[in-house]
Amino acid sequence: MFSRQRKARVLFGLSDLILVTAAFEAAYQTRAWLPLQHPFFLTVQQKALVLGFALVAWVAIGLWLEVYEKLDSGHPRIILRDSFRQCLYGAVCVVVFEYVLRMELSRPFLVLFSVYAWVLLLLFRLTAGRVVGVIRREFAAPHYVMVVGTGERALRVGRLLEESVVYGVRLRGFLNEQTGEAPAEIALGAVHPVRPIGELPSILRQHVVDEVVFAVGSESLAELEEMFLLCDEEGVRTRVAVDFFPHVNSTVSLDRFGTIPLLTFSAAPYDEIRLLVKRSTDVVIAAAGLLVLAPLMALIALAIRLTSPGPAIFRQVRCGLNGRRFLFYKFRSMVENAEDLKPGLAHLNTRDEIVFKIPHDPRLTALGRYLRKFSIDEWPQLWNVLRGDMSLVGPRPAVQSEVDQYQRWQRRRLRMRPGLTCLWAISGRDQVDFETWMKMDMQYIDNWSLALDWKILLRTIPRVLTGHGAN
Repeated sequence: MFSRQRKARVLFGLSDLILVTAAFEAAYQTRAWLPLQHPFFLTVQQKALVLGFALVAWVAIGLWLEVYEKLDSGHPRIILRDSFRQCLYGAVCVVVFEYVLRMELSRPFLVLFSVYAWVLLLLFRLTAGRVVGVIRREFAAPHYVMVVGTGERALRVGRLLEESVVYGVRLRGFLNEQTGEAPAEIALGAVHPVRPIGELPSILRQHVVDEVVFAVGSESLAELEEMFLLCDEEGVRTRVAVDFFPHVNSTVSLDRFGTIPLLTFSAAPYDEIRLLVKRSTDVVIAAAGLLVLAPLMALIALAIRLTSPGPAIFRQVRCGLNGRRFLFYKFRSMVENAEDLKPGLAHLNTRDEIVFKIPHDPRLTALGRYLRKFSIDEWPQLWNVLRGDMSLVGPRPAVQSEVDQYQRWQRRRLRMRPGLTCLWAISGRDQVDFETWMKMDMQYIDNWSLALDWKILLRTIPRVLTGHGAN
């Protein structure tokens, strides 16, 4: 039932390959025709190399931005925005590729290639509805589905099936699993018959049924084992609606432990491939950052030791992924006995009882104020990122005393690896109250993507350089 949407997405990806190739060749011919001072020429091998990389980049960026998920139903403004972002990022990738291989591509050619690709993709995608219509006609054999159940859960499934009629899905009717009275028909967008579950064998013999969706309560599933076996013997695909806990917002997936199937509910990102990409990015950037910043960090450490007594690096136990403890590093920005002075300054705390924040904290050293303002004190945490204790982007790591006071819903922020920066850091930093801070972390976890990480990283840079929002 859902493979038709996947086929449409695959065909949209293939259309990108064709259109980007056309844009590449058109840009190449246009640049060769333009009467510019320097001639431009690529060998067959060079063209194949650059074009091959561009095709991979464009499709990869399209998948990353989830462009292909929205093409058949997206608003023109969204299609315009996504196409522009895809072509912009694609052009940047080609420029980086050119630089790495030390090639000399014409700048007018690169501009023309990006513009042509954007125009062609945009023109195609704005008419994608018609293309989807052709795709649906190509795979137009109706797909008949029956729903077991007559309750609200079954009605929700029925409405979704009706909305999928454009994909060739047809709701055959409902099956009543209860022994008592049941309506003879159910009226949704159309009127559908309701048959007793005992008639399923004859229905399968007399009618075309491609799938049966069991939309019943968990207590009824065991009683329907015979119907599952019947569908299994007949080769009819079965699905089970597993929204048994309507207030649980976790992502549901089916895993397997040995030979045992497990229904998995995950309230935090669990896509192992994307998380692996995130971790790989952390390692590369953290390692590069430590190498580049090492001389400066040595000078900063020396300046801290010379301007105030105490160690240059402040160490503290923080709570990481799922509550794991780790040793957290930062440049010391306060006097050596800052923790001992904390009780005497409690009356100056402007936050609630969980987080301790004082405007113009008197415990800060002269150098420490500068380090804090521009987040230079956070640089040693690149070592935490390299070790795997932290990530570049994620909820800020909390001390155990704060975690002990969390409300239950706030503890979910521990289900993501803590980070150097987060939504809180680009939305006011120390000016954001604790409740909003926690909600921002939940928003990050619920909407996490690689694109969101890069968006936060890029928006963090000007905030850090200007010291905006830092206390």
